[in-house]
Amino acid sequence: MNRLKAAAIALAALALVAGASEPSERLADPAQEARARELFKEVRCLVCQNESIDDSEAQLAGDLRKVVREQVKSGRSDREIRAFLVERYGEFVLLKPPFSAGNAALWLAPIGVLLVGGGLMFGLLRRRETAESELSQDEEARLKRLLEED
Repeated sequence: MNRLKAAAIALAALALVAGASEPSERLADPAQEARARELFKEVRCLVCQNESIDDSEAQLAGDLRKVVREQVKSGRSDREIRAFLVERYGEFVLLKPPFSAGNAALWLAPIGVLLVGGGLMFGLLRRRETAESELSQDEEARLKRLLEED
């Protein structure tokens, strides 16, 4: 029974690996195919959004793999291929977009909002404490009378 389970698992694994990319899609040059596979890991599937096109089975991911392979086959550098994809689909297509002022603002904005909100809260609470601690002349006179009666 254990051999049967092991054989079933091995066949399932083989089917998954075989389904990952069809041999007809692969590039003839192994070095180019390896380069394309590395690029697949950097490009986001626009349908799945949290998977690379290397991991995704969506039709659009398959189309993007073909585009990347065509770009590699035509002799473009990795940088040129990334630039082509960003021009066509926006920076979102890259799983690790390059650092830029726009990205920094996007990541730092929540921290800025928290700091501004904390500062406003601190200021309002401080103003409230000072406003409550000051007594008018009438209140001071009344408090003095109350304290003298005891």
